[in-house]
Amino acid sequence: MNILRAYKKDDEEGGLSNPFSQLEKSAVLQEARVFNSSAINAKKCAPVLTKVLLLISQGTPLNPTEATETFFAITKLFQSNDLVLRRLVYLSIKEMSKIANDVIIVTQSLTKDMTGKEDQYRASAIRALCMITDGSMIQAIERYMKQALVDKNPAVSSAALVSAWHLCFKGSGEIVKRWVNEVQEATSSDSMMVQYHALGLLYHLRKHDRLAVSKMVTKQIKSSLRSPFAYCFLIQVACRVLEDEERNQSTMLYDFLDTCLRHKSEMVVYEAARAMVNLKNVTAKEVQPAVSVLQMFLTSTKPTIRFAAVKTLNRVAMLHPDVVTSCNSDLENLISDSNRSIATLAITTLLKTGSETSVERLMKQINTFMSEISDEFKTVVVEAIQSVCVKFPRKHHTLMGFLSGMLREEGGFEYKKAIVNTIITMIEENPEAKESGLSHLCEFIEDCEYVELATRILHLLGTEGPRTPKPYKYIRFIYNRVLLESPPVRAAAVTSLAKFGASCDDLLSSIIVLLDRCLMDSDDEVRDRALLYLEVLKQKQRALSSAYILNPLSVSIAGLERALVQYCSQPQDDPFDIKTVPIEATPITAMTEAPKSVGEPTPGASVQKTGSAVSSTQEIYAGQLAAIPQFARLGPLFKSSEKPVELTETETEYVVRCVKHVFPKHVVFQFDVTNTLNDQLLENVRVEMEAPDNFAVATHVPIPRLPYGQPGTTYTLVAMENTNAVSGTFLNTLKFLVKDCDPTTGEPDSEDGGFDDEYVLENVDLVVADHVQRVLKPNFAASWDEVGEENQVEETFVLTAMKDVPDAVKQITGFMGMQPCERSDKVEEGGTSHTLLLAGVFRGGMDVLVKARLARAQGVTMKMAVRSTDMHACEVIASAVG
Repeated sequence: MNILRAYKKDDEEGGLSNPFSQLEKSAVLQEARVFNSSAINAKKCAPVLTKVLLLISQGTPLNPTEATETFFAITKLFQSNDLVLRRLVYLSIKEMSKIANDVIIVTQSLTKDMTGKEDQYRASAIRALCMITDGSMIQAIERYMKQALVDKNPAVSSAALVSAWHLCFKGSGEIVKRWVNEVQEATSSDSMMVQYHALGLLYHLRKHDRLAVSKMVTKQIKSSLRSPFAYCFLIQVACRVLEDEERNQSTMLYDFLDTCLRHKSEMVVYEAARAMVNLKNVTAKEVQPAVSVLQMFLTSTKPTIRFAAVKTLNRVAMLHPDVVTSCNSDLENLISDSNRSIATLAITTLLKTGSETSVERLMKQINTFMSEISDEFKTVVVEAIQSVCVKFPRKHHTLMGFLSGMLREEGGFEYKKAIVNTIITMIEENPEAKESGLSHLCEFIEDCEYVELATRILHLLGTEGPRTPKPYKYIRFIYNRVLLESPPVRAAAVTSLAKFGASCDDLLSSIIVLLDRCLMDSDDEVRDRALLYLEVLKQKQRALSSAYILNPLSVSIAGLERALVQYCSQPQDDPFDIKTVPIEATPITAMTEAPKSVGEPTPGASVQKTGSAVSSTQEIYAGQLAAIPQFARLGPLFKSSEKPVELTETETEYVVRCVKHVFPKHVVFQFDVTNTLNDQLLENVRVEMEAPDNFAVATHVPIPRLPYGQPGTTYTLVAMENTNAVSGTFLNTLKFLVKDCDPTTGEPDSEDGGFDDEYVLENVDLVVADHVQRVLKPNFAASWDEVGEENQVEETFVLTAMKDVPDAVKQITGFMGMQPCERSDKVEEGGTSHTLLLAGVFRGGMDVLVKARLARAQGVTMKMAVRSTDMHACEVIASAVG
């Protein structure tokens, strides 16, 4: 404090500025020699030690020699009993332990302070001691740590608990587990922070044992926790248990959450409400108590409480808008809140829950303060508008006008991207909004500084523009980009122009003239595209235009590169076959939940992805499989299953998941296995499969050694004896050698030779969808004409098991494993007839297209036509429904 007063006095008198600014390492290390003085002057040493810590925190590098010399000088400061200096010494030891050598020399001094009578020293000494202690030395201080865990001084107990948590991450988790009784006792402490830290450490020690976690939660619910922090953490753990168990089997946990809604602490009440609304598959009835509590928080005098409540209700309104409707009057009052963040969230929530008549009024109110809020909250407004567009399609004129005004304002990339995404969604979901949406986007790219957004809009114009009544009016905007923009945008504009020429015969001559002018462009990519499209368009052949302009190749770029490198490294007489290149996986719009697993993932374990990451996941699989000698000559990987198949329950002794990898003439079954028994070591782990007709098991790649909690991967290779066979059911048995081991170390008994054992798994089905890769055809009609009628199969089905047309569309798409085109998977509400357009590539590189007409009549009747470049592929796809 005296130092701070001196700085303040200097500032007031116009004297020296902050002495901690513009520090030089050499000068500070020179000053650190004061630590070696025979008489320690705390007032001189404290500022110097502060400078050393500041250098380290700012990232100034100290080499090991400098750090070690400074560290040994700091240790001499233990001679001083000054409280401030001693605490700075503890902090310096923690920081220096990462870069200095021989830091364990201060162990004895820290142990003395840890067990001394001065409480001001003990907590900091524990933290510093545990920072420099490794697994071989922890046993020497184990007795002192156990005593500190239950110490009557809350600061000491909390320090010991937090330090024990850090020791778990330094490889001493098994030793810390021996302190569980002391940790359990600390959960009964009168101190709020001690209870919180003890509960957190207890959960960390037991988190890999689901039964132990469940028992811990049950016990703590029945006890009387005093700490609101501990209550909040217990709520979070209870929710994790609820997610892993069936809802009807965990009524006690749900009742606990309901009880927390009436807790005296606002923190606990909000955490319980937030947890309830975020539960998976929660119903409107179950979320109602939480909404009632959040509604009361809307009238709180504390801005933080109001903000938390309205933000949570905003999320609830996305799934259960009818439940939040009861809060509309309170939300209306928050529109005039002085905190604009709260007002923004209130309006966006009202947009999701309000009626169609209130949309225009709310939009006017938003417009009054849009300039006062940050881009982050403007993005929230845009997302709310997107949900309103879907809910009230007739209001697209009002919403589109508002969005176009936002596009003209200043804003960052993420904000502009959200607006563009919303306009594109409106165009896709509402045909009436297409022309106005495209016009607004055309105006936006006239002055768009973001290349990514400009190229995306140009792609959209090339896809949707030719289908409008007046496609010619977009040509000017597109060609302006060829004249004024950067090379990536010019290239995208050339492609967009070519699509107009391929789709609109009356514009073909004009497009050819414009593309001819692009041949003189300064960029290679632009010139090459223009030349290719020009030559294709001059042929005036629909099949050619479809293959090279409207529906280009959907191959994996990484896979194409790998195939070309392999082809060039092994010269062959045969020409390169593009069919050997893996297909690029089409993004999956529906988000799927990744299955739970025990332990940490390994490189060979399944990776569940969604969206554009599916393609990269398949590339990872392809690389892993190619590295295994038994699979090196199988050819290119055609498809990996998008979601692993669970072959066991997650609570069983062994957890097994299966991923199917389809090759031209083989199928590789990848089994990710986890051993959940800590007293067993498994060796030679493999899955033996009983194959149906037309399939034969070729080889196994076992897991040599599978310890507790570490996932491993075994493979089974199955050959397709008849390449026309596509489906079958495989019976699976997990076989292995079991050895008893020490649960603590994981080492097997020296005299135990082990014994063979097996575990029956669920069956695995190989279906038609496993042999089909999704491919998006932007212009389905052109592709349909391109394939032709030579290989076509027509079938009529009566689908009695399907309740309505939307259900039939969903199930048929799943059976066939194909990609819906031109948004044909969207069925009008209440519609009794529909046309479904599907596209894909069958194993071997054969294009397959499906046009299915569905009608509702005592079930669902479907007339389906299948076209392909191969008749066998047509027959297989047609059989997927039958």
